[in-house]
Amino acid sequence: MKSAETRPATVEARGWGWRHASRLAWALRDVSLRIEPGERVLLLGASGAGKSTLLHGLAGVLGGDEEGESEGELLIDGIPAAAARGRAGLVLQDPDAQVILARVGDDVAFGCENLGIPRDEIWRRVDAALDAVGLDVPLDRPTKALSGGQKQRLALAGSLAMRPGLLLLDEPTANLDPDGVVEVREAVERMLQTQRATLIVVEHRLDVWLPLIDRVIVIGDDGGGTGVIADGHPDVVLAAEGERLARAGVWVPGFPPQHPTPPASAPGEALLRGAGLAVARVRGKTVASGIDVAVHAGSVLAITGPNGAGKSTLGLTLAGLLPPAAGAVTASDALAGGAGPQPIRWTSRQLLTRIGTVFQEPEHQLLASTVRDELAIGPRSLGLSDAEIASRSDELLQRLRLDRLAKANPYTLSGGEKRRLTVAAALATRPRVLVLDEPTFGQDARTWQELVAMLAELRDEGAALVTVTHDLDVVTALRAETFTMGLAP
Repeated sequence: MKSAETRPATVEARGWGWRHASRLAWALRDVSLRIEPGERVLLLGASGAGKSTLLHGLAGVLGGDEEGESEGELLIDGIPAAAARGRAGLVLQDPDAQVILARVGDDVAFGCENLGIPRDEIWRRVDAALDAVGLDVPLDRPTKALSGGQKQRLALAGSLAMRPGLLLLDEPTANLDPDGVVEVREAVERMLQTQRATLIVVEHRLDVWLPLIDRVIVIGDDGGGTGVIADGHPDVVLAAEGERLARAGVWVPGFPPQHPTPPASAPGEALLRGAGLAVARVRGKTVASGIDVAVHAGSVLAITGPNGAGKSTLGLTLAGLLPPAAGAVTASDALAGGAGPQPIRWTSRQLLTRIGTVFQEPEHQLLASTVRDELAIGPRSLGLSDAEIASRSDELLQRLRLDRLAKANPYTLSGGEKRRLTVAAALATRPRVLVLDEPTFGQDARTWQELVAMLAELRDEGAALVTVTHDLDVVTALRAETFTMGLAP
């Protein structure tokens, strides 16, 4: 590719930092680095270190002075990144945040249209990009009908179609099944072989991207001013700094997080049962059927399977938030406590202490203007005293490493921090059953270990947990019973 928009970009940061307008602390600070055209960089750091903020700055989407304060310089090809937006393509952690148009083909074409690319060329690029990411759906498929993982591939296809000089990937495989992870990595590799774009990818787990990248840059773990703490060839950085990086939360090969001890006792009674279930998000459009499943006290049920199989839909149905398309979900007398046997008929207040839910997309359940207030919503709805609300909130803030963010706006948190906040908010009402969709999304090794340990404690205290997940490590760590879903024929 010889056109200006497909030349590999040069990236440079000179003492750069960013502070959100609603925050006292800097998201990151004192970042200085230079990335040469065509380099393939893996950007590492603990959850909350500011990796996503750096990518957003390079993509020119952080906003102006009303959104926050910057210092230093952030340059693409020698000009301010905010003035070079057409040079960078960004794939975010949350694919829903990037879905713009109602149909798949139109959504992939959107960026190309903004660049003024001729119509015939646009549709050639759209077809090639969808094929590259393995999203085999009709161009007129409604984007709202896609699963979270499919939307992630859609977002990547939109960036690939623009053929950017700088490709920025913010945990692009976080919501994908194992096969999808490989497909996306290979799609990026194929693109780089033809376009030679500069690549910066943020991931907590290294093994997927190590064969593709040629440089590792590590951002300090406090996000407040340590800047770059390691930079070089992957083998050199990991050999010299592996142990220190693992302590900081980076997923380093050879330094796995600790797993909790096995359950101390056998599972108890079934608190929830699904019998002859068919599930659907839209009435009349069943995504999975013939489901018989039980959720036992003191145990973990892991719902696994490929993207699009209906895992999240089943989770929401078990949680009493979606009506079954067929069959029934029933609660035991011990769980219902006089509220009736069908969770779908319970009021929101009745659900609070019975079934807590953590959605796949954290933003879908954030309501308050501060982290502390977010934790107080459920307990306050139950009429708990201010002292009890403060006690529960303080415990959860400390346990999930959110205490320094208690006064922050939840929407300014990193993806991993938002995930921990939504888990904490669900735990604040102490429900007997907890349904979690991708609970370990966006976590570094340290917060993954702490979150999994907390879930194991809840299990051992008699709670029933349902986790919808592609993270097979969490299935092993929690000694979960597995219910595997397949794609409908």
